[in-house]
Amino acid sequence: MIEALERRPLTGRVPHLEMVFFLTMEAFGKVHPSHREYSQWLQMEPKEREMHRRDMADLYVATAKRYEHSAIFIHPNPGTPEELDRMVDLIRERSGDDYFLMAHGDATFAIPNGTEMEEFSCRLVEEPDKLKAQTAGYVKNALEIATRLRRPGGLDGFALCADYCFNTGPFLSPAQFAEFITPYLAEVTKGYRDLGYYVIKHTDGNIMPIIDQLVQTHPHALHSLDPQGGVDIAEVKRRYGREVCLIGNVHCGMLDTGTPAQIEEAARYALQHGMPGGGYIFSTSNCIYTGMPLASYELMLEVWRREGNY
Repeated sequence: MIEALERRPLTGRVPHLEMVFFLTMEAFGKVHPSHREYSQWLQMEPKEREMHRRDMADLYVATAKRYEHSAIFIHPNPGTPEELDRMVDLIRERSGDDYFLMAHGDATFAIPNGTEMEEFSCRLVEEPDKLKAQTAGYVKNALEIATRLRRPGGLDGFALCADYCFNTGPFLSPAQFAEFITPYLAEVTKGYRDLGYYVIKHTDGNIMPIIDQLVQTHPHALHSLDPQGGVDIAEVKRRYGREVCLIGNVHCGMLDTGTPAQIEEAARYALQHGMPGGGYIFSTSNCIYTGMPLASYELMLEVWRREGNY
């Protein structure tokens, strides 16, 4: 995983990760940690909470082992820095240094949801300085948390998961993106790197109008290179493969509704165009989400095991 993030030459199989594997009920008969109710946590005694933590850690490691993931993206539940730190230790107890451990760490504005979109759009025009000050505060807070979490045997990196784009293009124009997002994304990325963390920038959709700006913020990797947004991994590799590791981009729509032949072709295309020269991690173009047929993901992995080897 780290060799790929650093774009060093690789031998053996291409690393593989999924940002989230939600099909834990189908695979293991257990609810995914992110889907467990906080109200239940509030009613637990300390002993029950510890059992809950250990059960989540066991599930993360079991998923990584069965599907040969190189990384575990921890979603602590509850989502506090303290619970994240505990989960890191529990996973390390079970797996040592077998897996690259990461957590969410974005501090920039994503596409606002439907109830906030109008207000956010107005603030871009009417309160730009307040909006920038708010983002600067998010960056400061994120780096303070990362500093507290930094320790031997702790997290390896952060995945910055603010989504900026629809399939048709970014929510903000490239000029607005340069004003309201890029400086703060660059600041939080540099801060994490200065602290010794690896940084993976995730966003779905058509990133091509802003991809130059994303690369210029210097993450170690870009995820997910979304083919449903018209992002072609071959073109991204040609233009940016010497600057940033690429993660993706097996077509999630094909995994959800495609034929076996279409799934195999989507996996093969990602491998053929991502692998050359290293700096590539095999992944879907989003995650293994609830409702996706587990057999489709397993078919994707068959292609990877057969053809994803240097």
